[in-house]
Amino acid sequence: MGAECQYELAQAAYVKLALHALKHPAAAVNGLLVGRLLDGASSPVVVAVVDAVPLSHCPHHLPLLPTHELALNLVEDHFGAQGLTVVCYYHANALRDDADLPAVAKRVGDHIFRNFPRAAVLLLNNNKLEEAVKGKNREPVIWCAWTWV
Repeated sequence: MGAECQYELAQAAYVKLALHALKHPAAAVNGLLVGRLLDGASSPVVVAVVDAVPLSHCPHHLPLLPTHELALNLVEDHFGAQGLTVVCYYHANALRDDADLPAVAKRVGDHIFRNFPRAAVLLLNNNKLEEAVKGKNREPVIWCAWTWV
């Protein structure tokens, strides 16, 4: 469990989560990232994230954990046939300067962790996202990754 872990985020997944956040700039958005664990013998362990599934963009939907559980089950069923599983959860806060991961994001991450012990929660940096759109910055828009490893 204590082994280091790296996450490789495919361009398609990165673009989807960034566009989801850009489409709803005044709302908190969240979604699931699907992928697979690559060769488990390598060190550090690599999780390949291949796709993103946007979930919601309404602040009143965020605390509804049963809705997220249903979404997790549906996404697992859909991508399971391709050998993929839910490996991460992403979240962007409604406020530009808010760098705190909300409790609901941690709870959804806990659910994912039960099925995928290398799970992570990604928090988007709205400031960098805005700068990227304006062409001022080409840095990744992910503020931080919170893991259980």
